[in-house]
Amino acid sequence: QVQLVESGGGLVQAGGSLRLSCAASERTFSSYTMGWFRQAPGKEREFVARINWSGGSTYYPDSVKGRFTISRDNAKNTVYLQMNSLKPEDTAVYYCNFLKGGTVPYDDYWGQGTQVTVSS
Repeated sequence: QVQLVESGGGLVQAGGSLRLSCAASERTFSSYTMGWFRQAPGKEREFVARINWSGGSTYYPDSVKGRFTISRDNAKNTVYLQMNSLKPEDTAVYYCNFLKGGTVPYDDYWGQGTQVTVSS
C-alpha cells in the first residue's frame, strides 16, 4: 500500500522559513511527478508546487512563486518544500501527492499532512 508521510511543519513568524519533507513508500517514486498542496480552514485544497520525475522541471502558482522551492531526492523517495518569506496566508495543512498529469493528484494517496502556522 502506498503511503505518503509529511513532516516539518510548525509555528513560525511571518518572514520566517520552514522546510517540509514527504517520504513515499512507493518503489517507483522516481517515475512520478510529485506535487505539494495545502488546505486552509474552510477553504478548498490548493496546488502549491510541482516537480517532474528527474527534478529538472518545476512549476508554482503565482501565490508562492519566488518564495517556495520544491526539490526531490529519488534515492530517499522523498520530496521537499522549502518555504521562505512566509506569510500568515500561508497557514494551512500541507500535503504531498503523486500527480497524474498537470496538477491533478491521485485521490487515493493523501497522507495526514503537516500543519504550518504563520503568525503575524
